[in-house]
Formats: sequence, structure tokens, C-alpha cells
Amino acid sequence: MIASLSGPLHAVYEPDLEQAVIVLERMGFRVRRAPLLEAGRHRWWSAATPAEIAGEFNALLRDPEVRAIVAHDGGQTALGYLDLIDFEAVTADPKPILGYSDISLLHLVLYARTGLVGFHADLATPGLGGHWQAAPAARQAELEKLYSTLLTGTDAIGALPTSASWECWRAGRAEGRLIGGVINRIVLAQATPFALPLEWFDGAVLFWEEMGGLASYVWSYLHVLRHSGILDRIAGMVVGVPYAIDGLGTPDDDASPTLSEIVLDVLGDRDIPVLGNVEFGHAGPNLPMPVGIRVGLDAQQRKLSLLEPAVRVPVIRGVRIGCCH
Repeated sequence: MIASLSGPLHAVYEPDLEQAVIVLERMGFRVRRAPLLEAGRHRWWSAATPAEIAGEFNALLRDPEVRAIVAHDGGQTALGYLDLIDFEAVTADPKPILGYSDISLLHLVLYARTGLVGFHADLATPGLGGHWQAAPAARQAELEKLYSTLLTGTDAIGALPTSASWECWRAGRAEGRLIGGVINRIVLAQATPFALPLEWFDGAVLFWEEMGGLASYVWSYLHVLRHSGILDRIAGMVVGVPYAIDGLGTPDDDASPTLSEIVLDVLGDRDIPVLGNVEFGHAGPNLPMPVGIRVGLDAQQRKLSLLEPAVRVPVIRGVRIGCCH
């Protein structure tokens, strides 16, 4: 099911949404659109009121025919309905939820409250129907196979496909649960009653990305994570490709810091591996980052491995039904 879990569908992006449906069907899935996903429908900056979005989201969580939910786009709405989510429905019938940006909040909160593995992965309209279409055919095929295997397979994926953009910002190896999302949403989630317990970050591999704003904002968000104690607990860090962040410099520009310089400045003498410029987040297309599963990180070798499956296949009344952990 493709749903408006935050922002509205503007009519101009209807062709991109239709293309996203084609991509999902090519992977072998049957696809439907949720009722609120209607071109031109909006309320302020959202697809509908927070209560309406929560009502539709909860209905999808309770519907046994819906086996996965893909967010159409991000936005600015999830904070308005975190307290309206039917967490018991998630626990009773866990199912993959895909998306990034504002959807990071849902992944973090659902993981904190229910243990659901959240898929920080491409959104439907700007991702599957947008960034994917601009990628070379070989890359599209690679991503389709990766997503399909991750969503339906019960074996660990192993090493994610590496590209030339990946950079070792601090060498070392780590193994732990993968936790993260858009960095501003991590900070916001931790300021709510739905925050992840701090001890859940013990030995974790923190992944994050950011879109828009200023380089100084990223520096500030990292300091919030430092003050909260999160940076003292994690065992490693993976940073996504930055997108539209003002004030970032280049290695040849001494006037402004690069993203790696900002990260290492805040980390100080914390000796943890850092892998940077990995393809997830707003820069797209995304490698999927399943929140909550164990991963292995070797920054010097530029390697990130998913060490366990993100879904399981339980038997319910004699029927095998794929779902998240």
C-alpha cells in the first residue's frame, strides 16, 4: 500500500507516483493506493489533518491484506500524530514500513515502542518514481533485487553494494544494531515521550543524513547527541550523502568546513569508525537501512554488512505471511 503518511501529493507528481507503482509491480508486489493519496488533496502542508492521517495509517496497520506500507513522500506531519498510533496493531501484525525524511520519526518511535524494524529506504514518489528513473539501468536492477530480497527473504543480505563515493572518515570496525534516520528527526524524536531509551544506543551503529538548512545546524544537532550521551554510547557511525546543505566547504576551501570535518570536530577523541558519503537519504536513490537489525561496519575497507534478515515469515493459521521482526 502506498500512503500519504505526511505530505500531500501534488498533481504534477502523479506521473512519478505511477512510475513508482510500476517499479513495485516489477519486483513482484501487488500495489494499491490509500484513499488520502489523492492528487491535489491537502490541509496546510499535509495530506490531511494529523488525526485523519493517523486514522488511515492505523487502518492499514490493522488490515491483514496489507503486507507493507510505502510512504508516498516525507513532509512535516508525523510529529502531529505520534500519540494517535495504534501500537498494539503494530505488535499484533508487524509489517514493513518504507520511507525516509519525516518517516524517520515513525521508524524510531515504532522501534522504541514495539521493536518493529523500520526501513529507512526510498519513498515512492521522489524515490522509486523519481531518483530511480535517473539512475543507470544496471543500478536500477541492482536496487530492485536488493529491495525485493530484503523485503521477502529470510536470510541476511550481507555486504551492501559499495560505490566510489564511500569515504573512510575514521578507520575501525564495529558491530551492533543499526539506529538512525534524518539527524534532525533523531533529535526531535529524543525530545518526546516516545524516545528510544539511551541504553539502546549502547554499542549501536548510528546512521544519519540531512537535507537543507545550514552546516552549522548539523554541527548543533551532533552536539545535541553529544550532550544527551548518545555519542558516548555508540560503536560506529555511518553518514549519508548530504543534500542542499548551505555552508559546507570542500577540501580546498579553508573558509568553511566539510561534513567530515564537522563530524570529527564533534566526535573529538571518541575512537569510533566513521564511514561517510554513503548513498541513503535525500540525495537518492537509497540503499535501504533497516532500523534495528545488527550490522557490521569496517570503515577502512568501506564495508557495511547487514548481519541478519529484516523480515521473518511466521505461520499464522497455516498461512505463511511475511512481516518485520
